[in-house]
Amino acid sequence: MSTIKSPTIRGMDTLALIASRLRELRLRHGLTQQEFAELAGVGFKFYQLLESGRKKQIWLETVERVSAPYGLAAWQFLAPELPADTRIGQKVVNSMVHYERRKGPYEKGAKARRKT
Repeated sequence: MSTIKSPTIRGMDTLALIASRLRELRLRHGLTQQEFAELAGVGFKFYQLLESGRKKQIWLETVERVSAPYGLAAWQFLAPELPADTRIGQKVVNSMVHYERRKGPYEKGAKARRKT
């Protein structure tokens, strides 16, 4: 298991970035903290600590759990927004598309989709 401590991304503490994105997405979807905590399968008090940025470190599994209700993988939730028209941004966009195409039939999501 990997833990996320507090390195910085573009001058912003990683945990502060996670807290900010959680709040932004929750409000965008019109959810209360209690409603989202239930959707993500985490405790209400734990979610409050995450969203307020008072949690000092979290597991990568937690990022996966709180990003899943929005249909996002952890890497999508944590990825910085890059303009698609720059060369670096274009490479990232292309590599993400390539990654999505390479997913095998035994990925968790693919396995679940075949059953329905």
